[in-house]
Amino acid sequence: MASNTLKDMNTLPVTEKMSECKPSLAKPCVGKMNGKSEDRPLPSSAAALDPSAVDTEKAAVEVEYIESENLDDVDDADAVLKTVVAGLDSKDWVSVCDALNNVRRLSIFHKEAMLHMLEKVIPLVVKSLKNPRSAVCKTACMTSADIFSAYNNHITDLLDSLLTQLLLKSSQDKRFVCEAAEKALTSMTKYVSPTLLLPKLQPCLKNRNPRIRAKASLCFSRSVPRLGVEGIKEYGIDKLVQAAASQLTDQLPESREAARTVLLELQSVYEKAHPIIKDETSSPSSLPEEEQTPEGVTWEMFCQSKLSALSAQAVLRVTNVVAVPAREGLVTAGSSSSSQL
Repeated sequence: MASNTLKDMNTLPVTEKMSECKPSLAKPCVGKMNGKSEDRPLPSSAAALDPSAVDTEKAAVEVEYIESENLDDVDDADAVLKTVVAGLDSKDWVSVCDALNNVRRLSIFHKEAMLHMLEKVIPLVVKSLKNPRSAVCKTACMTSADIFSAYNNHITDLLDSLLTQLLLKSSQDKRFVCEAAEKALTSMTKYVSPTLLLPKLQPCLKNRNPRIRAKASLCFSRSVPRLGVEGIKEYGIDKLVQAAASQLTDQLPESREAARTVLLELQSVYEKAHPIIKDETSSPSSLPEEEQTPEGVTWEMFCQSKLSALSAQAVLRVTNVVAVPAREGLVTAGSSSSSQL
């Protein structure tokens, strides 16, 4: 009897043999959603035989990336506010994406109503940024951009972990996730006060990861000009020069170029605030240190007083100031005086 059954099985077509397999053994595959490569499960065996079932199942897991200006308001803000935290913390990634989009809608249309929930919402957005699914990561990046736009300086105290993850995602993920993270960082530098943001960025300029340093340098270079002349003075131009100078020797060109941009901006501000006084009888260098006025200190002298010799030389080279070593100046002066004798 057993031999007859085995014989019958051997005569079955291959497709019928495969249908005997347990559906639980099926593994997920990579598909496409909205033209983007994304992970989604294989359709069930019934869906494989019925094309309409395939469309239904695809629609069930499809994630749509909606630009901020195209988002619609929620139907019931109070009801969404009550469920949004649970949705963000869900184990179902599609539910998480839906909740993230609801956070975006609330930020745009009901930002005052969600203000008191930011302490719970932002850590869950950071959690979504760490999610292995690219669809969740990108949606979380888009959510971050809308949060920056809506809440500005209200999120400064919650910014550290969010900033770290956005810098990481903008440098080490799939291209479409990187682009979304970069847009979020641009939104951050646009809407968050540079006075509050720069202290958060400066530690990132020393990160061990060179790509994170590069992205942080770009944010730094966008934030400094937003301070304005008075803001730069209040923040401390020496602090900004030192931070930018440290990036001039970075291994990535993005960091070095961002540093050049900042230093040229700072040089312009410094020279406008400290005009050079041309007085041959009493040059600033000939006066005692306590009698020197800020207006008499040139950009070259300022850099040499605030930076190491090598850093000052690099900064002056970038800002097109030719620094003459003191010893060389003395030699030149001595030779000219001896020739007159």
